[in-house]
Amino acid sequence: MRAIRFEKTGGPEVLELVEVETPTPGPGQVLLRHEAIGVNFIDTYQRSGLYPVKLPSGLGSEAAGVVEAVGEGVTRFQVGDRAATAGGAPGAYAEYSVVSAERAVKLPPGVDARTAAAALLKGMTAEFLLRRTHPVRAGETILVHAAAGGVGQIMTQWAKALGAVVIATVGSEAKAARAREHGADHVILYREQDVAAEVRRITGGAGVPVAYDSVGKDTFEATLKSLARRGLFVSFGNASGPAPPVEPQLLMRNGSLVFTRPTLFDYIATTAELDESASALFEMILSGKVKVEIGQTFALADARQAHEALQSRSTIGASLLVP
Repeated sequence: MRAIRFEKTGGPEVLELVEVETPTPGPGQVLLRHEAIGVNFIDTYQRSGLYPVKLPSGLGSEAAGVVEAVGEGVTRFQVGDRAATAGGAPGAYAEYSVVSAERAVKLPPGVDARTAAAALLKGMTAEFLLRRTHPVRAGETILVHAAAGGVGQIMTQWAKALGAVVIATVGSEAKAARAREHGADHVILYREQDVAAEVRRITGGAGVPVAYDSVGKDTFEATLKSLARRGLFVSFGNASGPAPPVEPQLLMRNGSLVFTRPTLFDYIATTAELDESASALFEMILSGKVKVEIGQTFALADARQAHEALQSRSTIGASLLVP
């Protein structure tokens, strides 16, 4: 099969398309033939070395397609089932992958492979952020950075379905229009406007009880200054580079704030948690409350270009690789 591999960390140029042996599922595993592969920021972190992986390595943690074979003892899937996986060991940038049956989910009727590959990791991220890291309540005002991106679009729609008021930040007028289309009540151009000042203006000086920041270094201070007293700073990404170290005194001085750096994998650690999170996402998609926008599609061989586009922060919605 064809697969993307890298032998050293670095920029997108380290990614190579190679021919490797198609894997065989062992006990408790399934062989998934990929119809679509999700491209996510975590992939760029692993490729660059920000998140260390053992080299040489495959890349990618999200794919959807058809179960081609099952290993010994597997009862959760049968050959021919439509399935998706997200959050496993890197290796989804390929035509096939072997995954634990306990770490894959069945696709319900009405959710195709491209939608699943575009939404599973991002959508389960939105689910745990909005429902479990901080249970968003109707009438609550929240701040969502990078609202035109893959996670941001889903978060905005889901938060609106929960009855929240969404303040969204984006990097351009085009992205502002997309954020409004997905329900954002207020949109701030973070490169041109003072984000914290705008948040204070919108909230009558109070600030927001929770801010979701996937940008990192470039938005850290603005997020800190946007929070209400006893507010929650949720840092869940590093699109502009890692956020600086957080001194406890800084949290005290800005209103007895709480800071957390969650990761999806701790919220889908068990099969039951995985199924519950995926089920909640699929329910939102099938209800029409969350629409998944696939903004960019690349051939598997063009993984480098996909990473270049993602890192330039010029993408809108989700990006896919198609074998």
